[in-house]
Amino acid sequence: MLNIESKKNAAELSVALIGRLDTNTAPELEQALNASLDGVETLLIDMEQLDYISSAGLRVLLAAQKTMNKQGEMKVLHVNETVMEIFEVTGFSDILTIE
Repeated sequence: MLNIESKKNAAELSVALIGRLDTNTAPELEQALNASLDGVETLLIDMEQLDYISSAGLRVLLAAQKTMNKQGEMKVLHVNETVMEIFEVTGFSDILTIE
């Protein structure tokens, strides 16, 4: 299960992910991002309460990163050890801006 909490403030969109980002929940995040990225210059993805991310979740992040490369920046915040390990093994730690 994944909860997505979005807050938009002018050209900044903040998205908090709570739970698991996997094959079942990735389409939900993809839809949410596609619907809200118009006119966004800064995308903040808070992973403080994200327990797990699968390859399907990584694909959604990559698509969001590509979109944001064209219109601004994307930052991934509060990544826990489990998710960070997945980012490092997959090379996503080099692609994403992680703070």
